[in-house]
Amino acid sequence: MSTSDDPRSAVAPYDALLLVSFGGPEKPADVVPFLENVTRGRGIPRERLEEVGEHYYLFGGRSPINDQNREFLTALRADLDGAGIDLPVYWGNRNWDPYLTDTVAQMAQDGVRRAACFVTSAYSSWSSCRQYRENLAEAADRVEAPPQLDKLRHYFNHPGFVASVTDCTLEALADLPEDVRAQARLVFVTHSIPTAMNDHSGPDGGAYVAQHRDVAAVVTERVARETGNEHDHELAFCSRSGSPHTPWLEPDINDRLEELHAEGAAAVVMVPVGFVSDHMEVIYDLDTEAMATADRLGLPVRRAGTAGVDPRFVATVRDLLLERAAAERDEPVTRAAEGEIGALWDRCPVGCCGRG
Repeated sequence: MSTSDDPRSAVAPYDALLLVSFGGPEKPADVVPFLENVTRGRGIPRERLEEVGEHYYLFGGRSPINDQNREFLTALRADLDGAGIDLPVYWGNRNWDPYLTDTVAQMAQDGVRRAACFVTSAYSSWSSCRQYRENLAEAADRVEAPPQLDKLRHYFNHPGFVASVTDCTLEALADLPEDVRAQARLVFVTHSIPTAMNDHSGPDGGAYVAQHRDVAAVVTERVARETGNEHDHELAFCSRSGSPHTPWLEPDINDRLEELHAEGAAAVVMVPVGFVSDHMEVIYDLDTEAMATADRLGLPVRRAGTAGVDPRFVATVRDLLLERAAAERDEPVTRAAEGEIGALWDRCPVGCCGRG
């Protein structure tokens, strides 16, 4: 992409970067209020929230996501500093402190006029994209003289993210017993959503599943090039949380492990491609629940790591920032992307990612 030799000019018109995430409880007393925030308006009884809260209590009532975001912020600021980019980086959550509205208010108080927003969710759907865009708009509406908030594009197929997922998959494969390693099946895992939400994801529908399958194919191909082994791969889901009467994306990872064992699978690597860090859906749904299923079956299973603070993933944010800034200055832009889908848009089309 075309940028000025002056790093400060390279990020114009932006004068801040905002990290936007889901949020999570940090002590036992936070758990149910946090879950009430997450499910507000959905009529879920408190008894059910307390049941779900048990997942958090297994880990001291503290979700790892906020600590992971703090670590990511430190790495991101260091990456920008190393590139000579002097830009303040803020952080706001959808469901817990620091709340997005409070952060936007602080940005306005600090004189920020326009911020690029990086969301810790890489895919298209109402819950993983449009709801965050609505959160940003609602936060701006509640603040006097707010900055303009521009959400950066989807990055599920950005080379920095793909490279990290690939290496995590290779490390997990290498940890399997040698006699089953070459036959291991790669099961890419993401958060389940209602099938209707997937049907309305993206401008034409089906984008959520299509994007996951696209990056899974790229990672599988790269693994084959590195190892010389062709691995069967597929997509499975975790963390279903809705009414049993509402169809959600399947198969559930636990059900699929049962089926794979019955089919005679030699081993499985679970690749949490739908998550950028090891937060609750990973450490409970995969590391705790799915691994218990695998242990009961006697099926060799490993869980691949997530991108976390891999320098290539951290640098992805900088690349997206510089790319978007250049586009806003009407300069030519080359958008990095792997796979068949290609780089997506800066501004989501009207009506994109309906709730279903």
